Amino acid sequence: MKIRVRSILFWSAIISLLWAPFGQVEAAPPGIHTNAVGASLIDVESGRILYSEKGDTPMRIASLTKIMTAIIAIEEGKLTDKVKVSKNAFGKEGSSIYLKLGEEMRLHDMLYGLMMRSGNDAATAIAEHIGGSVEGFVYLMNEKAKMLGMDHSHFTNPSGLDEGEGHRSSPNDMAKLTAYALKNSVFQDIVSTKIKKVPNPNEAWDYSWLNKNKMLSLFEGADGVKTGYTKLAKRCLVSSATRDGQHLAVVTLNDPDDWGDHARLLQYGFKYYPLQTIVKKGDFVEGTPWVVGRTFSYPLAEGEAAQLTRKVTLVDPASMEYRLAERGTLQFSLNQKSIQTVPIYDATSPLLQTTSQSTFSFKEGNAYQETWLSHYGYICRLLVQSLFTVSESQWAD
Repeated sequence: MKIRVRSILFWSAIISLLWAPFGQVEAAPPGIHTNAVGASLIDVESGRILYSEKGDTPMRIASLTKIMTAIIAIEEGKLTDKVKVSKNAFGKEGSSIYLKLGEEMRLHDMLYGLMMRSGNDAATAIAEHIGGSVEGFVYLMNEKAKMLGMDHSHFTNPSGLDEGEGHRSSPNDMAKLTAYALKNSVFQDIVSTKIKKVPNPNEAWDYSWLNKNKMLSLFEGADGVKTGYTKLAKRCLVSSATRDGQHLAVVTLNDPDDWGDHARLLQYGFKYYPLQTIVKKGDFVEGTPWVVGRTFSYPLAEGEAAQLTRKVTLVDPASMEYRLAERGTLQFSLNQKSIQTVPIYDATSPLLQTTSQSTFSFKEGNAYQETWLSHYGYICRLLVQSLFTVSESQWAD
């Protein structure tokens, strides 16, 4: 054991010399202007905010709210479930997919109407189905916001209608939510769809929905996400695009030139903050016999790669982790701020066969993995349905 400890101390000393910054090279990207009151540009994989204007200011978000509604429904609901349209959902004010009272539609199909046509009737029906009531669903929305580190957000309804003063989110919070949601393949498929046909039980012809998001046709590589508008919120938009393996998303709130601004911001992100592979799974940690357990990529402006620092923290040789051939962690920092931590292993570790691409965290020091979020959300749903049980008489009101 003494030999092991001496070995650990030896490698710690060597690593501290190897992983110093390479030098300071400053080459900041040029500034960019939008017409939005609030805006945010995020790299989806890493979660890095590349640009923001009033990024943490709570504002009205109109139907961008439905991003939260959709991802909760996808994670907590069963896509093949039939969602029944209650009196409360039927004829809901604002944008609609014109569902009939008592009509039943698969949750998966209704989600297309929610996101492509911004159906407020669909939002209400989905909320009642998943949460037991609108109030129950709103509880889930706010719990999810807390879990994602959306510290400047509060939801009061599933649609984004201007109901009261408390329904708000910030550009950066919506960017975080969007980046999280885009990692879900069902959500990604829905928001990237331009035209969708869905069975219509009331007529001889199918529903045919055209996506309101013009960015899908205006910008090369565009693949989402959601439009929004109310008289008080004005024009709101979240868009996303993928080029050369990099996925970016833009949020603008109260922007009279949102289509143009989104094209400029996306172009700006791809040009000045390209995604770069920092380490690959299986790469040796320089000067050591150990290897990196996960691939890590990060968007970097010109010169920022030279500002990256790396710190190795070794595990206790008496720990279970050590017995499983884990040797510690490799922490990456940019300008003295931690941006990612990946495990390092002995090259023969069986854990290398199961460790996947790293996912980013929304709160520093907390790794909100999607599996944990899903399990936590399921527990919240059970709690909500016990608190907000809707009787048959309430449905009939």
